[in-house]
Amino acid sequence: MKEALEEMAQAVVRKALRGGASDAECTVLDRTEFSTTVRMREVENLKEAGSRAAGVRVLKGKRSGSAYTSDLTAEGLDRMVDAALQLAEVTGEDPFAGLPETEELGSLKGALNLYHPDVEEMQAEEKIRRAREAEEAAFAYDPRIGNSEGATFSSTLGRRAFANSRGFAGSYRTSSCSLSALPVAREGESMERDYWFTAARSAAELEPAELVGRIAAQRALRRLHRRKVRTQTVPVVFEPWAARSLVGHLFDAVSGDAVYRKASFLAGKLGEKVASDSFTVVDDATIPGLFGTSPFDDEGTPSRRTVVVENGVLKNYLLNTYTARKLGLRTTGCASRGVTGNTSVGHGNFYLEKGAAKPADIIKSVPSGLYVTELMGFGVNNVTGDYSRGAAGLWIENGELAYPVSEITIAGNLLRMFQDIEQVGDDLEFRGSAASPTILIREMTVSGQ
Repeated sequence: MKEALEEMAQAVVRKALRGGASDAECTVLDRTEFSTTVRMREVENLKEAGSRAAGVRVLKGKRSGSAYTSDLTAEGLDRMVDAALQLAEVTGEDPFAGLPETEELGSLKGALNLYHPDVEEMQAEEKIRRAREAEEAAFAYDPRIGNSEGATFSSTLGRRAFANSRGFAGSYRTSSCSLSALPVAREGESMERDYWFTAARSAAELEPAELVGRIAAQRALRRLHRRKVRTQTVPVVFEPWAARSLVGHLFDAVSGDAVYRKASFLAGKLGEKVASDSFTVVDDATIPGLFGTSPFDDEGTPSRRTVVVENGVLKNYLLNTYTARKLGLRTTGCASRGVTGNTSVGHGNFYLEKGAAKPADIIKSVPSGLYVTELMGFGVNNVTGDYSRGAAGLWIENGELAYPVSEITIAGNLLRMFQDIEQVGDDLEFRGSAASPTILIREMTVSGQ
């Protein structure tokens, strides 16, 4: 299968060159997905689907055209190439368009542990069993857990092949699986829900189903009898899953697409202090077994480790070939695309490096403040850094988590927030391609009553 996909991608490139393209690149994807949800001890849905597709981008000088197809017969691929060539005839020239230089192409060697056969070998009955066990563990934890929005087991198997007209050809295989539970807690008139999940490349690396259900139940129970708080300025602690969203906002600001358009509050700030000394953010697509790892990016340059912010100083933007040329820089191996079209900028494993503080000690250091467990809405301006989002969590009194709070908004400016990070926890975990440990921001405005 690996050889077949690579050969298909190379054959498409050759077709494009014979048709008059000066350069071409082709992606071929093969993907299988499975998902089952158990709700109230019954299987609510079960889905299995597969897809295969190919995409091509051709260049005629500085004009480009793209097309894709799910018809992988020779005739289907011919039609795809012809469509891309026709589009290239009518598009305008772009002086920055083009493939990476030959010397920039390459692929990581060695085992990256992206595929594990135990995911492919797992039967549907086993996946359903794990989902049942997670939901049952939530029910068994406390009698106040009497309802559920379900427990879900999902798995994905994929292959990706890529080739271009400058001699690059490569492919890799991936597997992933996840288990989540979403119980509902009720006491009197108060009813709340929350969730927990585990995800890994290998089924053997998932957290036990019983643990997933138990943690989900604990999180739902601690939200019961939520209160409102008055508007005030206080320290704010972000739990890892909420802090992860702040890392995501940083990625948006260092993406080459936003930077060259000057649609980022970090445009023009390379080499400047933009965060506290405890703030070091890395993009690393080379860490074996993680979700953001790959041997090469989506235009055939090798994956790598890039320090984005080091001890508060902005060191690098994240770039593909196009945005690098626009900015007069070099690609950081961050090209990303689906099956066709021009690449955008994506990240590998993008994370805030862990600190030395224990999360419990961070909370103890706060006399009065907010511990954020959930964020809502999209009130972030990437141009100015202004930040305002709905939130829920727990109020901190005298260094202890005192009671749940909701119907609040937290506001600030991302540049100031990054500069005001006082403590970073030691609890960094990867449950996706972006991650963060617990963080404490000196002060933010919490709007309530």
